[in-house]
Amino acid sequence: VPIQHRCLGVCCGFLLNQHYNPAFVSLQMMKHAWDNYKHYAWGLNELKPISKQGHSSNLFGNIQGATIVDALDTLYIMEMKEEFKEAKEWVEKNLDFNVNAEISVFEVNIRFVGGLLSAYYLSGEEVFRKKAVELGEKLLPAFNTPTGIPWALLNIKSGIGRNWPWASGGSSILAEFGTLHLEFVHLSHLSGNPVFAEKVMNIRKVLNRLDKPEGLYPNYLNPSSGQWGQHHVSIGGLGDSFYEYLLKAWLMSDKTDEDGKKMYYDAVQAIETHLIRKSSGGLTYIAEWKGGLLEHKMGHLTCFAGGMFALGADGAPSDKTGHHIELGAEIARTCHESYDRTRMKLGPEAFRFDGGVEAIATRQNEKYYILRPEVIETYTYMWRLTHDPKYRDWGWEAVEALEKHCRVDGGYSGIRDVYNNHESHDDVQQSFFLSETLKYLYLLFSEDDLLPLEHWVFNTEAHPLPVLHKDDGNKEENQK
Repeated sequence: VPIQHRCLGVCCGFLLNQHYNPAFVSLQMMKHAWDNYKHYAWGLNELKPISKQGHSSNLFGNIQGATIVDALDTLYIMEMKEEFKEAKEWVEKNLDFNVNAEISVFEVNIRFVGGLLSAYYLSGEEVFRKKAVELGEKLLPAFNTPTGIPWALLNIKSGIGRNWPWASGGSSILAEFGTLHLEFVHLSHLSGNPVFAEKVMNIRKVLNRLDKPEGLYPNYLNPSSGQWGQHHVSIGGLGDSFYEYLLKAWLMSDKTDEDGKKMYYDAVQAIETHLIRKSSGGLTYIAEWKGGLLEHKMGHLTCFAGGMFALGADGAPSDKTGHHIELGAEIARTCHESYDRTRMKLGPEAFRFDGGVEAIATRQNEKYYILRPEVIETYTYMWRLTHDPKYRDWGWEAVEALEKHCRVDGGYSGIRDVYNNHESHDDVQQSFFLSETLKYLYLLFSEDDLLPLEHWVFNTEAHPLPVLHKDDGNKEENQK
């Protein structure tokens, strides 16, 4: 595409449909997001695209550069070579973990450790391996609990951990301690130090010893007593990526991790029985379970599950493969409806199936969209696994909506109410927009041989990690 024809903002919908390669458009979106971050917030965690300044989330403590580390692999995959080089130089000179601050173990793991691991595997640049292992070591004191179930929050200077004060009686959260496995297995692989993998395998042992109510995993587990907290179950926030990592641990092990495989397919069976329901209008959704009572609400975060079910279809019992693909397709359709039923054609944070509504947010505090990737992630998996063109069509609708409503002069912003006629921007360009949303769009519109699913597993921040074959260990050891 000639450089002078680059799409700029909302005026280009017609042109795009006529002349544009959609993968090129997602690259242009990345360029707009990155250039503005570089211009207004370089070295800080995130960008405020309306006020054109840096934004720091307390999730990362005093660690800086979240957008840089989260975006490294996207820059590499999109062949944005100059930008990747600048990002690498920043990491070499400025990425510092010697800070006296409390961080979220989960967020720092999926964004920083995951981002550095992927950057290493894609580029081979030693600095990324070194920094990933250094940060992994800083996270190890989080596991110093009576059960080895890690704390949610850790001061990485003092090594003192604690849990979120709001979490059921001092509990750790399933989606947080259950979303370390892929990265920690790779840390052991790249460092030669088995301690990382041992820590996450111990989490499995604790979970396997516990009774599961109706075969389900509650969202809360007390790290001191080793007992479940409140019996709340969700495939959205607080639960989501635990299930994703069971499946992906098996895939990443070259299908040798039989324990992960069994835990995943058993969990899906329980989810189908107790949480998956069909609305009167024919939409399949995943409800939330509160002590045996269902809340007929589905979060945007839960929409990742369509892609997960499809990705796991091939390993399901042979009579269930088609069923898992169909389940993925139905969840994808429901999540597309949640977008299509808004004014802005972008999905709300949560939508409900009660009181006469279907796939619509009914509470004001659930009507926002913060540039989340899960729906596009599911379209990408469904496209890769079925090649049904509707998934690319739906992805294109999302591109047009993002360009029309989220793109601003200074980058991309979330929206406070997707049902409104007029945009009220939240003034945050989330790091995961560059790591996940734009990467999945680019992959959706690219050929299947770019990061093929048989060789790569994506962490929950869309950072690709290679499948580990039995002979890989010696190879890496020899390279060091």
